[in-house]
Amino acid sequence: MSVFDTLTGQQAVRVQLAQAAAEEKPTHAWLFTGPPGAGNATAALAFAAALLCDQTDPAARGCGHCRSCTTVLSGSHADFLHFTTEKTTITIEEARDFVVKAQDRPAVGRWRVMLIEDADRMPERTSNVLLKAIEEPPPHTIWLLAAPSPADVLVTIRSRCLPVQLRTPAVGDVAARLLADAQTRGENLEPQQAQFVARLAQGNLEVAHRLATDAQARKRRSTVVQMPITLRSIAAAMEAADDLITIAEAEAQADAEARNEAERAALLTALGYENGEKLSPTHRAQVRQLEEDQKRRAKRIQTDTLDRFLADIQTVFRDVLTVQLSTGVEIINAHLADDIYAYAERTAPERTLAHLDTVATTRRRIRTNAGARLAFEAMMTSFIA
Repeated sequence: MSVFDTLTGQQAVRVQLAQAAAEEKPTHAWLFTGPPGAGNATAALAFAAALLCDQTDPAARGCGHCRSCTTVLSGSHADFLHFTTEKTTITIEEARDFVVKAQDRPAVGRWRVMLIEDADRMPERTSNVLLKAIEEPPPHTIWLLAAPSPADVLVTIRSRCLPVQLRTPAVGDVAARLLADAQTRGENLEPQQAQFVARLAQGNLEVAHRLATDAQARKRRSTVVQMPITLRSIAAAMEAADDLITIAEAEAQADAEARNEAERAALLTALGYENGEKLSPTHRAQVRQLEEDQKRRAKRIQTDTLDRFLADIQTVFRDVLTVQLSTGVEIINAHLADDIYAYAERTAPERTLAHLDTVATTRRRIRTNAGARLAFEAMMTSFIA
């Protein structure tokens, strides 16, 4: 099984990366972009494995079963560094540390491969640290960056990277992948259910997997998408906004409860403390830094959850507009057909377009750390019909 078999609905990208991996001197910097869930980071990881593959035949690189392929995919290869963050931004200190490690010569492979996920989370100062490393890379280093869109990356970095543009996978491709993965896990997934959740996910593989395997996630999504088209009063709109914020906060809190205390205990053990001993000033600073990182992680989880809700709400108004314009295109949220048709009759297409613009604006606001509660209250109030 090739490492590129992990890519769903990306045949052109598979060909591009396989050909590049077979070259003796591939381009030193690559930018993987595509819509959420298309598999930007997955494609970059597969390419890293192919670059470091042990196969002597260039055409066979990315075999998926040699030691280098398996260790890259597991994150344990000596010449592969994979940076990802659970915080809202990548700090300048983290970028500097990564750049320093990029100077090392390969230990066992042909290349030193550096993968940065969420490259869009680098502020300009952080990006400038990375820029010099990409402008003047060591001859043995290859940079792989992943981001939702080329516009999310500093233009001076973007111009020095070879683009790899992934597309939204077709519903049929996603459904086929869900069925194959379920079979691998020994689980039972009906083809109709796979097709249904693939359509709901709109090509987002991560969302599709979650909806296929988590009944609670399906129930939560159904609640979220029904809210905006059933609002009749300001009180109901405010309550709906509060419910969504509360759900997002609860997800962040659940993650914190599961991880924060264990991480603190592990840090104290690593520092040599036990049984509540008093910390030295230096070690207190390290504990405070951990707590700050945990707060940033919780903020990102909450923001990502709210963004997922907004993406789901967009599909509802897309369905409403489809009905209003009599396009004949199948609606995404078929299980809400009655509510969608009723809402479409009560409102005009111009208003639906305004709602879609409002949702897009709200997504931008929460990504820039604007007040999420106020943004959601304003949005939900505008949906009353």
